[in-house]
Amino acid sequence: MGNRLTQIATRTGDDGTTGLGDNTRVPKDHLRVHALGEVDELNSHVGLLLCEPMPEPVRELLVDVQHQLFNLGGELSMPGHTLLKDEALLQLDNALAEHNAALPRLAEFILPAGTRGAAQAHVCRTVARRAERALVALGHEAELNDAPRRYLNRLSDLLFVLARVLNRVDGGDDVYWKSERMARAAAAGDA
Repeated sequence: MGNRLTQIATRTGDDGTTGLGDNTRVPKDHLRVHALGEVDELNSHVGLLLCEPMPEPVRELLVDVQHQLFNLGGELSMPGHTLLKDEALLQLDNALAEHNAALPRLAEFILPAGTRGAAQAHVCRTVARRAERALVALGHEAELNDAPRRYLNRLSDLLFVLARVLNRVDGGDDVYWKSERMARAAAAGDA
């Protein structure tokens, strides 16, 4: 494993390269560095989401997600190492099942809106999808474990569900897309 940073301004990246956890250096526009950056951005957005009011079990889940994203980033930074465990994916699956069971079925698409916490969860969801795409692109060029890609895929699903949960914290609801089909169906029902 690479050395831990003891200072931040090392100046070693001035040449357009960065060091990985296995002490190799790669260009800063390398697919691996791109994927690491996407995961780092996602973790930062989850940190911002944690500034919002939410039920304590959701907060605890998201704090653990941040730790797992750090593990995922570490795994990307050290080719050949495994840091993200199967239990992390199982935790997401369990949380998805629990929160989905408490939500009403969707009748229409929803907008990424509502409370500020819900809107931030949607931002996290979209960044998770982008990070997942970056991992898929990296996987075409390098051998990767399946767990990071699967984790990001499941996490984006969970963030969608948590946005719906956060919209209901104070009795609110989803913000539904006003589709022409639904408007016609409602008008036909009134007739």
